Amino acid sequence: MYSLILLNGGIGARIGANQPKQLLKLRGIPILVYALIQADRVEKISQIVLNYPAGWKEAVEEVLADYAIATPVTLVEAGDSRHASVAAMLPHCSEDDVIIHEAARPLVSRRNFEDLIEDEHANVSLMTPISFTVAPVDPETREVTGSLERDRLRNVQLPQKFSKADLAASHEQAKQDGKVYTEDATLVADSGRPVYFIEGSDVNFKVTTPTDLRMAGFLLRPEEEDDD
Repeated sequence: MYSLILLNGGIGARIGANQPKQLLKLRGIPILVYALIQADRVEKISQIVLNYPAGWKEAVEEVLADYAIATPVTLVEAGDSRHASVAAMLPHCSEDDVIIHEAARPLVSRRNFEDLIEDEHANVSLMTPISFTVAPVDPETREVTGSLERDRLRNVQLPQKFSKADLAASHEQAKQDGKVYTEDATLVADSGRPVYFIEGSDVNFKVTTPTDLRMAGFLLRPEEEDDD
């Protein structure tokens, strides 16, 4: 069984809203609800640990009540970074294995969660190939400093799954080293613990900007609208 860490602590500054973006309506439904509903359908997710921005706990509780999420939910106030939030949520996870997802990826599917769970490895992330050329640079001088092999690079997605013990030990090591990460697959890999990947989907993108919000709404439209 798994505890799901569902990151929900952002304030939506880049999307230009007067509320956290995960509470914005997407086709009439709060963005947060899409990931909650998919996770709620996964039999092996026995607990959801959900964080919330300071001052927004009651609004998140209302969403949970309105959409009758059956999986037990533990609420935790968000930290001052994504990295800090995961570290704060880990002690609230009751299972020995955890899945990490973020509410800002509303197009996640039940199958995405189940593919992770079914993989034989303990530490696994969804990832997709990079379809464009990337290069290392010096941002101060604007000099291109070399080249990278695109087929050896992947776009890191969520959800991800980890052994809770591996994830906790990796966060502790990062704390000792004074390092902060923007996601946990590279955090765990940098700590020397094995992490693997499975193929993700380009549909499962993160909603960050108003354009992303419109694109997500388009992809979530009912199939019958395609026939109009």
